Amino acid sequence: MIEKTLSIIKPDAVERNLVDEIKKIFTENNLNIKDSKKIHISKEEAAEFYKVHQSKPFYDALCSYLSSGPIFVMILEGKNAISENRRIMGATNPKDADPNTIRKLYGISIDKNSVHGSDSLDNAKKEINFFFKN
Repeated sequence: MIEKTLSIIKPDAVERNLVDEIKKIFTENNLNIKDSKKIHISKEEAAEFYKVHQSKPFYDALCSYLSSGPIFVMILEGKNAISENRRIMGATNPKDADPNTIRKLYGISIDKNSVHGSDSLDNAKKEINFFFKN
C-alpha cells in the first residue's frame, strides 16, 4: 500500500551536515521525498508535537532537544512507507540498531539518535499535518 509518513532529521544530524546523506538513504530505499523544509521550532511547539509522551520521564528533555537547533522535516511516500521508514531508521537506541540503519550509522545516543519517524498511519497523518498544514 502506498503511504505517506513524516520523517525528521533531528538537530544533532543537521548540525553535523548529514541531511543530504540521510535523504539519499531514504531515496535509495524507494521512499520519495514529497515535501521538505528546514525549520527551527520552539520548545512549546516541540511539547505539542511530542504530547503523546507527556507522562514519560524523558518528555522535557525530548522537547528541549528537538527545539535546540534546526531540524529538517520531510513527507516520505512509498510502498509501506511507515514500516519501511522505521526499518531504515533502526532501533531507537543506536547501540541496538541493525547495521547500515541511519541510527547505527549516525546516532550518537538514545537521545541524539538523528531521526524521527511516524509509528502508525494515524500518527503519520497527525505529524504531517503538524508540520505541513494544508
